[in-house]
Amino acid sequence: MKRIIDKTLLIVLLIAFLTSLYLVFNWVPQIKASNTAEQIAQKIFYFHVPSAWLGFLAFFIVFIASVGYLVTRKRQWELVSVASAEIGVLFVSLVLITGPIWAKPVWGIWWTWDARLTSSLILWLIYVAYLMLRRYLPDGSKRANLSAVVGIIGFIDVPIVYYSIRWWETQHPKAVMASGDGSLAAPMFFTFMFSLATFTLLYVYLLRKRYQLLVLEDTLNKQFKEMEIL
Repeated sequence: MKRIIDKTLLIVLLIAFLTSLYLVFNWVPQIKASNTAEQIAQKIFYFHVPSAWLGFLAFFIVFIASVGYLVTRKRQWELVSVASAEIGVLFVSLVLITGPIWAKPVWGIWWTWDARLTSSLILWLIYVAYLMLRRYLPDGSKRANLSAVVGIIGFIDVPIVYYSIRWWETQHPKAVMASGDGSLAAPMFFTFMFSLATFTLLYVYLLRKRYQLLVLEDTLNKQFKEMEIL
């Protein structure tokens, strides 16, 4: 049953990604810009923002799973937390890569230390540290407890990143909505939402596969330990 679900998810995901690429590069209208480079760079919006949202979601799942582990002490919660943290780091890495590529034609610089960009980099560093902590500590309750604490405390930076453009003056553009001043046109909003749904589906698929691998690693480690005892 798991294989059928995974294969179905993968097929739907591939179709969704192909459709998303078509919408972004062929269907959605070009923005009005002073040069072609800005027009092309704006397409990154449909990948940059969904990556950020899915990074937030992934770290929220880390937060929930970390609390779940501390309350129940069940290994499943720990594995979900680890899997989601790894995927969250992947998505935020995409944010930190696509952001400067988009910024260069628009701002004329690759990076600026404003509140949004700096807090995003700090968020990435927190969860890289989380993964490094798990890498270098031996498996056991100590590692699980410390990881859970870092996973919970680290999530504090997520609302800071989200509200940074409201709390401080930043070079980063404000959020756009479906209606009102500075809003997205209907085709752009539809394409954005479709891209967001596609990235969400990607997160679900990666989380399932990574969790399954972690469970398999657990099973193999237990078998090796039993063989050593014998």
